Amino acid sequence: MFGRKKSPTDRPVLRKDRTGMSPAVAGAILLVLIVVATYFGFSKNLPFSEGYKLDATFESANSIRPGSPVRIAGVNVGKVKAVQRAGKSDAATVTMELQDKALPIHKDATLKIRPRIFLEGNFFVDLRPGTPSSPTLDDGDTIPMTQTSTPVQLDEVLTALQYDARQDLKDVLEGLGTGLTYQPKAVDDIGQDPDVKGETAAQAFNDTYKYAGPAELNASLVNQAVLGTSPGDLAKLIDSFGKVAAALARNEGALQGFITNFNLTTAAFAAEETNLRASIRLLAPTLETANATFTDLNAAFPPVRAFARAILPGVRTTPATINAAFPWIDQTRRLLGPRELRGLVRELQPTTAATARLVDQTIQLSPKVTDLTQCLTRVILPTGDIVISDGNQSTGFENYKSFWQTMVGLAGEGQNFDGNGLYVRFAVGGGLNSVSTGRTSSGTGQLFGNTVLPPLGTRPKYPGRRPPYRPDVKCRTQPIPNLNGPAANIGPGETVRSRNATPRSTPQGGKDTSTPAPLSQPSIADELAARLNPFTNPAGSLRAEGEVKP
Repeated sequence: MFGRKKSPTDRPVLRKDRTGMSPAVAGAILLVLIVVATYFGFSKNLPFSEGYKLDATFESANSIRPGSPVRIAGVNVGKVKAVQRAGKSDAATVTMELQDKALPIHKDATLKIRPRIFLEGNFFVDLRPGTPSSPTLDDGDTIPMTQTSTPVQLDEVLTALQYDARQDLKDVLEGLGTGLTYQPKAVDDIGQDPDVKGETAAQAFNDTYKYAGPAELNASLVNQAVLGTSPGDLAKLIDSFGKVAAALARNEGALQGFITNFNLTTAAFAAEETNLRASIRLLAPTLETANATFTDLNAAFPPVRAFARAILPGVRTTPATINAAFPWIDQTRRLLGPRELRGLVRELQPTTAATARLVDQTIQLSPKVTDLTQCLTRVILPTGDIVISDGNQSTGFENYKSFWQTMVGLAGEGQNFDGNGLYVRFAVGGGLNSVSTGRTSSGTGQLFGNTVLPPLGTRPKYPGRRPPYRPDVKCRTQPIPNLNGPAANIGPGETVRSRNATPRSTPQGGKDTSTPAPLSQPSIADELAARLNPFTNPAGSLRAEGEVKP
């Protein structure tokens, strides 16, 4: 009624004729934006960007699927993107995409496939980035199979425990039970410790608890020693052991060889059980000696430090000394030239070869010289030191002294003052007793003489035959002869015959025993008489005038 007057062109606009975005499209776009925002809020990844890629080769990846998480110390740092076969082998290559918080990854990194908790299900890849001192891996690098491991599945355990294995395990358990409850017999207790004789293995094992207290005390001392002498020693030990274990894990072939060699070493120790026990018994005094040595070494360090400080001036003058030695080195180089010592060495080469031959011959001669010297020191010289007991004729001197005294007396006896040389004179006496040297093998014939008194006999007694000669037995192995023993007794005077002696009676049916039968072979005394008898000449006849020229 009041207001603007309606125009003929004014008419109502219908909804379908309106322009702009429809509410349905706007609602759909809003829904998409909400979904994208929600995805970004939970995934924390850009949809069109790729993260850090890392490949790893596993012996088996049947428990890993694309999308399985990758964790470091229980925190998700990525996920598995793909699992594929590694070449033509049975191994698998797992491709993982890691977030920035997982970096850096080092070359000694290790990966293990582990089962997730019961509510999570499936498996995950446990990543250990490695040590900071190791070089880092680039995007797309591959970790070898020597640095990865897979879990042991229950079916694999059951597969390993087949009937034979289960039966063997059963037999082992039955044998263990029998061994623990077996009542030993008297034969079984031979060599056992008295504390466990008559007891079963289980009872003897229970007896060990008596010694558990001192043993635990010693174990605590060992554990205390393992902690080290300063803070952090045990941590350093564990860290070093971890490095050793990682090095062994990276080299499975070397680890297998190490285990094989360790088995051989253990077998060698078992074979030398007695010597090993003796070594362990000597370990305590050895450690005591080592401690004393270390104490002395610590005490020696201050003088060494003082010496080091005192030698510093000499060390500082060493460069000048070296510069001053250059002229001498030049002269020495010329001395070692072809015209000097090098030429001398070349000329001495034949002599060197001859010397080598001489050394070889000396090596062959040395054992013989050793046999000779040992023969002298063990047999001949000790024999010469023996004092011969000869009754009233004993001199009281060692027999080697008596021998040289005889030589001196013989030399004095043979002195002469004319030009005929040395003579030994013998006063040929008379008597009723005829003495003969017996038959000899030297061609000098049998010699006769007369004595006033009958000889008591010969000493040493003639054994009846010549001792055997054994060139294969060394002199040094022979015992020292007993010069005063039974073999040194006085023998009968077989070659003595008295002119006025009454002939012995001849037994009936026997022969005359007054004259002994001639010897079958000459004795050593005959040989000596043939060479030293002054009454014979090369023809075997006596010299005239009772004097013989030696």
